[in-house]
Amino acid sequence: MRWTVHSEKSLYTDPWIDLRIAEVELPGGRRIAHRLLRRPPGAGAVVCDDQDRVLLLWRHRFITDTWGYEIPMGGVLPGESTMAAAARETEEETGWRPGPLRPLLYAQPSNGLTDSEHHVFVADSAERVGAPTDHWESERITWLPLARVPDLVRERTLVSGTSMNALLYLYATRPRP
Repeated sequence: MRWTVHSEKSLYTDPWIDLRIAEVELPGGRRIAHRLLRRPPGAGAVVCDDQDRVLLLWRHRFITDTWGYEIPMGGVLPGESTMAAAARETEEETGWRPGPLRPLLYAQPSNGLTDSEHHVFVADSAERVGAPTDHWESERITWLPLARVPDLVRERTLVSGTSMNALLYLYATRPRP
C-alpha cells in the first residue's frame, strides 16, 4: 500500500537538516500531517587488519547520554563520492588511512522519519598517518577483534544502528581466518 504525498514544506532548514511537514494520504483516504527530516548522505568505513580486528571509536553521544563503539563515519561533501568521503572521515576521525575500499553496506537507518542514506565501505588494511584531526570525535580509538562484535551488541556497547548493521553484516559474511 503506497501513501500519496499531496504537499511537503520546510519548517526549519540548516546545513545539517531540513525538518519538513508533508500532507499524506493513507490507503483508505485518511490524510495526516507527517513530519520528516531531509538529510545529506553519510559515508563510513569498517577498517580491518591482518589480525581480523576492526578499527572503532569509543565515543559519547550527548543526545542519548551514552557511550559506545562506532565505526568512523560522517557527511559526504558536495561533489565528493561516498567512497572518498568514507576514506576522508576515517582518516580525520582516527588518524588511520584505510587501504583500498570496497562497498560493504547501504542503509536507510530510519526511513520512517528521514531520507538519510548511509554508505559503508570496508578496507582490509590501514596505514597510521598521525593523530586524528577531529580529536573531539572520540575518547579513544581502538582495534577490537571482529569476533567480539556479538558481545558488544549484547553488552549494549555497540548500539549505533549503522555501525551495528555494518559490523554484524561483516561478522556474518566474512570468512574466518
